[in-house]
Amino acid sequence: MSEDDINTEEYPTEIHDYLATFEKSLSSVDEMLKTMMSVSRSELLQKLEPLEQAKLDLVSAYTLNSMFWVYLATQGINPKEHPVKQELERIRTYMNKVKEIADKKKASKLDKGAASRFVRNALWEPNPENECTSKTPAKAKKRK
Repeated sequence: MSEDDINTEEYPTEIHDYLATFEKSLSSVDEMLKTMMSVSRSELLQKLEPLEQAKLDLVSAYTLNSMFWVYLATQGINPKEHPVKQELERIRTYMNKVKEIADKKKASKLDKGAASRFVRNALWEPNPENECTSKTPAKAKKRK
């Protein structure tokens, strides 16, 4: 939409900022789609690890269903009462499962040998040579 088209159309002036933001978002989505479509899907999937492939598939499905949600809303259909809501919830469930798998991969592994050395060295063992000779605590100064 050009600025002239916006001025010639009649709509409430309060929503002008929302429409401008929406237009920017649409052009951003359009650029992203052009980028994704420029590379063949099989080429893209070959370059990714299986976990990354799953993430890409889930994000693609979620995005498509979200765009359908918006389409339904623009047609006056309540998307909360449409099966697309259950589909989005299903995809979100799988996204959480993939996230859990990714988090497990990132979790550090316990090195039992290093842990035992750390604990052994961290524990203080008194030596008779290191003990202080004075057993009485220092006297504190009195306040006036």
